[in-house]
Amino acid sequence: MTEMKFKRNFCIVAHIDHGKSTLADRLIQKAKIIDDRQMMNQILDNMDIERERGITIKSQAVTIPYRAKDGFLYELNFVDTPGHVDFSYEVSRAIASCEGALLLIDASQGVESQTVSNLYMAMEHDLAIVPVINKIDLPSADIPSVSHQIEHDLGLDAADAVPVSAKTGTGIDDLMEAIVTKFPPPSGNPDGKAQALIFDCHYDEYRGVIIHIRMKEGRIKKGDVIRFMSNSADYKVDQIGIFKITYEETGVLEAGDVGYIISGVKTVSDVRVGDTVTLASDPAPEPLPGFKEVKPVVFSSIYPMDSNDYEELKDSMEKLKLNDASLIYEKDNSIALGNGFRCGFLGLLHLEIIQERLERDYDQAVIFTAPSVRYQITLTNGEEKTIDNPTEYPEGRIREAKEPYIQATIITPTEYIGSIMNLCVEKRGVQKNMNYLDEKRVELTYEMPLAEVLFDFYDRLKSYSRGYASFDYEVTDYQPTELVKVDILLNGKPVDALSQLAYKPEATMHAKKVCERLKGEISRQQFKIAIQGAIGSQIIARETVNPVRKDVLAKCYGGDVTRKRKLLEKQKEGKKRMKMIGNVELPQSAFLAVLKEKED
Repeated sequence: MTEMKFKRNFCIVAHIDHGKSTLADRLIQKAKIIDDRQMMNQILDNMDIERERGITIKSQAVTIPYRAKDGFLYELNFVDTPGHVDFSYEVSRAIASCEGALLLIDASQGVESQTVSNLYMAMEHDLAIVPVINKIDLPSADIPSVSHQIEHDLGLDAADAVPVSAKTGTGIDDLMEAIVTKFPPPSGNPDGKAQALIFDCHYDEYRGVIIHIRMKEGRIKKGDVIRFMSNSADYKVDQIGIFKITYEETGVLEAGDVGYIISGVKTVSDVRVGDTVTLASDPAPEPLPGFKEVKPVVFSSIYPMDSNDYEELKDSMEKLKLNDASLIYEKDNSIALGNGFRCGFLGLLHLEIIQERLERDYDQAVIFTAPSVRYQITLTNGEEKTIDNPTEYPEGRIREAKEPYIQATIITPTEYIGSIMNLCVEKRGVQKNMNYLDEKRVELTYEMPLAEVLFDFYDRLKSYSRGYASFDYEVTDYQPTELVKVDILLNGKPVDALSQLAYKPEATMHAKKVCERLKGEISRQQFKIAIQGAIGSQIIARETVNPVRKDVLAKCYGGDVTRKRKLLEKQKEGKKRMKMIGNVELPQSAFLAVLKEKED
C-alpha cells in the first residue's frame, strides 16, 4: 500500500464546457494506465448521451500513479465532475470525498457564474484550491485578463494559477507538480475504527451495486462484514479495490483511499449516498457528516404511449433509479392517459436526460406532462399541504398559496444587459444586485419564481446574449403567489392530463396558447367541437373546430321550401344528438404539441 503522505485526492470543478473531461483525458494519458489504442476522448463519460451532448452527467473517479520531480511515486485519486447546474449535487458529492479542487477557467470565456458557485462549494468543505487556466492554445485566449478575474472575482492568488491546454497537453507536467505540492495529503488513522463515506454508487447487471467510497479512518479488507450506518444493514465484502478506468482489485482500502466495494447489494435503494460504512465487528461510534439531501425542484408525470406498456415502463424506471439516485418517483394515474408515474427532477436538463434515456436505453415510448414546481398551500381550515400535481388542487378551499423562489446569478457582457433585464422583469424577477466585475462583464442577481424559469428562460437568455451569458441558480425560499388551476375542456369535459397550475395574471394567455395548439391537432368531426380553457366555472379562452358538413340538399331539385327545411332540421337534430354522446378522441400528437416546452 502507498503511504498516506504520498496520496492526493482532488476533483476537477468548473463551469459547463470549460474542459474538465478533456483535462481528465490528458491526466489519464500522461499516467499511461491504459494504452493508446484504447484511449478515446471523454474516456470517463461512459454514457452515449454524455458523449453525444459533450456533457458529463455522472461524476467519475480514477486513480493514477505519478512519479514527481522529488523521485517519489504518488497515488493521485481524482474525480471528474459535471458542470451543469442541474447536476451540481454530483459535484457536492465529489467534493465531499476530496482534499483539493482544481478550479478550471476557460482562457477565452473567463470566470462564469458556475465557476463562482463551485468555488464557494469547495470553500465550504475547506478544500485547497488551485486555479487552472485552460484552453491557452485558442487564438482568443486572454491570460492576463483571466488572471485579473481570478484575483478580482474569485479572490484567489493568480500567481498560483497553472496555464494549460488540455487539448494539446501543454502545461500538464506543471499541473501534476502543483497537485503534489499544493494539495495536502489525506488525514486519518489507518489503524482506527473503520469509517468510509459513500459518495456514489452504480448498478452493474452482473455484480449488483458497486459502491464508491472514500476511506476516512481505519481499513476494510476483502471478506470483512461491513455495516451501513443509516439502516444497520450488514454485507460481506466480495471484492474491494481502486478505479483505473476498469476495476483493479487490491484486497484492502485504508484511510485516505478512494475506491469501490462489491458486496452483493441487490438494489441501489439500500445504499444511501452520504451514508457511512463501518465494520460490523467493530463499528465506529458515530457516522461521518453526510452532505445535503438532494431535493427535486421540477415535477412531471410520465405515461406510456400505449397503456399496455405500463409494466415495461415500471421495470425501466426501476433500472434507471439504480443508476440515478436523484430520480424520485411514485405511481400516478390519469383518466386520459391511464397509469403512469409522478417524478421529481433536479431541473429541466435532468428531465430531458431521463426522457432520452428511457427512449434510447429502454425503448420506451413515453409522454411527459407539463413540468410544474411544488407549491405550499394553506387551506381555509388552517391545514397546510404541498402540491405539485394539478389533480390535487383543492378548489375553493385555499387561504394562501406560496411558490418556490430562486436567487438567479447571471454573468453577461455589458452590451446585452438591457435585453436580459427586460427578460428577467417579464419573468417576475426583482433585481437584488448589480456588480460590474470589470469594464466588459457584469454580474446581475435576481430573485424570481422558479416556475418562470422552467419553460423558455434559458433558451431566451442564450439567444439574447448570443450565448455569452451564464446562468446559475439556487432555490431560496417560498413566497406568496396567486395560484389558479387552468383546466382544458373538450366539448365541456375536462382533460385531466392537460390541467396546469399557473400564476393568475398569466393564466388567460397560457390557456389561449394551449387552445390554439390543440385546434391545430384535433381532426374535424361531424359536429362542432369547443376547446375551452377554464378557471373553475369561468371560461377564459376558447377555440372552435368547425364540423365537416354533409350537403343533405344535394338531391333536392326544386319543390317546396319546407322540404329543404325539414331535411336541414333533421340534420341539425342528428348533430345535436352526436354532440351529446360523441366523445372526442385526443391523438397522442395533441398531447405532445401542447407539452412542447418551446414557446412559439
